[in-house]
Formats: sequence, C-alpha cells, structure tokens
Amino acid sequence: MNRRAFLRNSLSTTAVLLPVAGLPQQGASAPAAAALASRQSWLELLLRVARPVLEAAADGKLQQLMPVEAAPGHEADRHTVTHLEAVGRTLAGIAPWLEHGETSVDEGRELSRSRDLAIESIARGVAKGTPAYLNFGAQRQTIVDAGFLSLALVRAPQQLLSGLPSEARSNLADALRATRGLAPPFNNWLLFCAIIEAALLKLDQPWDRMRVDYALREHASWFLGDGVYGDGPHFHADYYNSYVIHPFLLALLDAVGSSDPAWAKMTEAIRARATRYAALQERMVAPDGSFPVVGRSITYRCGAFHLLADAALRHLLPAALPPEQVRCALGAVIGRTLGAGNTFDAAGWLRIGLAGHQPSLGETYISTGSLYLCTGAFLPLGLPASDPFWTGPSRPWTSQRAWTGEDAAADHAQDE
Repeated sequence: MNRRAFLRNSLSTTAVLLPVAGLPQQGASAPAAAALASRQSWLELLLRVARPVLEAAADGKLQQLMPVEAAPGHEADRHTVTHLEAVGRTLAGIAPWLEHGETSVDEGRELSRSRDLAIESIARGVAKGTPAYLNFGAQRQTIVDAGFLSLALVRAPQQLLSGLPSEARSNLADALRATRGLAPPFNNWLLFCAIIEAALLKLDQPWDRMRVDYALREHASWFLGDGVYGDGPHFHADYYNSYVIHPFLLALLDAVGSSDPAWAKMTEAIRARATRYAALQERMVAPDGSFPVVGRSITYRCGAFHLLADAALRHLLPAALPPEQVRCALGAVIGRTLGAGNTFDAAGWLRIGLAGHQPSLGETYISTGSLYLCTGAFLPLGLPASDPFWTGPSRPWTSQRAWTGEDAAADHAQDE
C-alpha cells in the first residue's frame, strides 16, 4: 500500500460518500465494489494516522520524534504526558482491527506488522527507567491514558495481552498500578480508573473491585434519559458521552460484568442506552459530513463518533438503522475531519484542529498525543469484510435524506 494508491482509493471512496453533485445512490445501483473500496480506504487512512506513533514507539524513539504542539505556555507540562496519550489512544482505536481484522492477503500483512509494532510499543513504554518509559503516574492526566491503554487491552486480549513477554506483562501491571495514587475528578474519569482495574484482572493481577463498582454506580445515578449521561452530576453540551462514557461502560461490562450479579443486571440498560445514543449520533451527521462544533475537546475530530463506531462494531445499532448507512455517515465524518488540508505535518503527525490546522481550538490540556483519539471512529474495521457494514450498498444517512426532501422517519425520545 503506497501513498499514491492510498490517495487514489481515498478519492474514489470520497466520491461515493461525499459526491459533488447529488447523494449516494441507494439499492442495487450502488456497486458492491464501492463499499469494499471503502474498507480499504478506511484501513489506509487509519494506518496513515497510527503508523508514525507505532513505529516511533516500537523503536523507543517516540519522545524524540513526535512533536509536542500545545497551547502557548503549556508545552513543557504536556511533554510529560502526551506520549502516553498518543500510544494509549492509538491502540484503543486500532485494537478491534488487531483482534478481529482480516488475516489474509494485503490486510493480513498489514495487521501482522501493526500487531508487532503495538506489542513492542507497549513493552518499551512500560519499561521503567528507560528513555522510552511513558511516565505512568507522573501526573493526573496519566489516569486518562492508562485508561485508554487499558481499553485497548480489553478490546484485543489475544493480540495484545497474549503477545506480551512475561517481563513486559509484569512491567505493564506496575505501570497501571502507578496511577492508583492519583485522585480522579468526579466525572467520566471514574471510568478510566475502573477500566485500569479491569485490565489488571486480564493480566491475572489483584484488582480493586470497589473502583469498578463506584464508577458503574455513579454513572447509573448520572443517567439523564434518552441515551444521555451527565459528565458527573451535571449535563455538559459536548461529545463526552461518545468520547468516553458509553464506550467505556460497554467495555467495562465486557471485561468484568460477569464478576458481580449487580453489574450483570446493568448490562441490558447500558446497551440499550448506547443504542439510543448511536441513533442520535447518526442524526448529528450533516449532509456534508460535518457536525455541530460544540463543547470541549473538539480537536479529537472524528473521535466524536467513537460510540457510533462502537455500536456498529458490536451490532448494537437500532433495528431501523442499516449498518451500511452508518458506514456512509461515519465515512463522511472521517473524510471531512481527517481529509482537510494541513491535518498532518510534513512528517505525518496530526496537528491540532477539527478540519485542518486550527490551534485555537486546542484547550490547555490538548497536545499532539491527545489528537489520536480520532482513531475511535475506525472501530468497525474489527468487523469482517463480509459483514453488511462493509458489503451493503451505499445509502444516504438521515440528514441527507431529510434535507433533500426525501421522506424520513421521525425521531422519538427514549427515557430508559
């Protein structure tokens, strides 16, 4: 897969998802080849985003090679944590593909190479006392990105955890425990603490059930209705229900839900709420692939649709929402946010922005490594190429139909 082929395929797929004139064609008139090309383009773009991080981290040179773009005056502070951000978030997004992606022909070769890079990145990043160590526990921010790394481990236990040498597994457990002395704020961060404990369980290490129980019970009390949780006791108009809350709740119950009958009883409601929020997210995608620029952390780009991607991966979409329609909506968002000019620097690293380079959108806690949460939009690559998500004919998403006068189903709130 060379860059010329990547650009050719990306432009071909963009023509299907974001046509210059008219909407994607429905039914049999949309060739199956277009949908399959979409998977290839998704993978090539994911690798374009992830490879600089994984190659540098696997070589033990992430701290040397990755630039640290941050708000003026915060570069030194962010330099302590941004490399863990890059590794944890990249792996969380790529993990379903590593675990379940196609293992034959070109995709299989890319998967094998990416898996090896991921394992080596973890091994080097948890080796305390080396220049490549990722500073677990150095600042409170490392709770978040030890959490994203733990999410990756939960999502790909066979390809990531099982492949780690015994010394690296021991170092990884120590690194995750290094965050326990840091107190999280009373909001979605409770889920990072909980998923770290779930990862320790997967590592066959002692784990703290109380941190898991606390996160699950508090989020249950913060549910506001219609698929929406408060970020803490209050509602925030942002994308944190998708960036963190729904995906982490789902992954947490995957990992430990069977460990406690009370947790198992939460599963049905948590999954139903995620399905409802996925329906809302699909309706947020405008006809041109844009979406409302509201709330903090907007520079996570297409990562704002982490939950919609996760629901597609899990087959948790509403029955009335065809997976191929979600493919087109997500593909449009990915193209709109990662295909804009100046998104990448000359060396291939992400730059702060939503659609291009827009440094003023970056809050004081945003730096280069933070941006790799955008990989969360690519989770459906964990579905086989034969899944209807990939093979179904291209379909206009809800706002495309509605804003061109096509009849579309009404939306209704769901309290539980």
